[in-house]
Amino acid sequence: MTDQTPAAPAVLRRKRRSAEEKWQVYTECQAPGAKIGEILRAHGMYATELQTIRRAVEAGAKEALRASNPGRRKVVTVAKEDHDMLRQELADKEHAFAELMVMFTALKKKVNLA
Repeated sequence: MTDQTPAAPAVLRRKRRSAEEKWQVYTECQAPGAKIGEILRAHGMYATELQTIRRAVEAGAKEALRASNPGRRKVVTVAKEDHDMLRQELADKEHAFAELMVMFTALKKKVNLA
């Protein structure tokens, strides 16, 4: 009696492709009259992988277009404490400016009278 254990089945792993390879497959498949099945077989890919690439390209294009929209401003939020501090600082500066204007007006009157 020999005790033989069966060999573990080989694990097939998907090939990781670079963004350039994915872009090449995408552009080849987008060409007019392209035979998608042949292109995918040549690159060792399945139709589901192409669909994933197409979705990624669409999402990336939409994101780039949103980011480049010149008419939209990004909404910036400020903490309430910071907002209150800035309001107080603005009020202090407006008060100081008003005092300077009063002093300037008084000085201007003295110079014009002399």
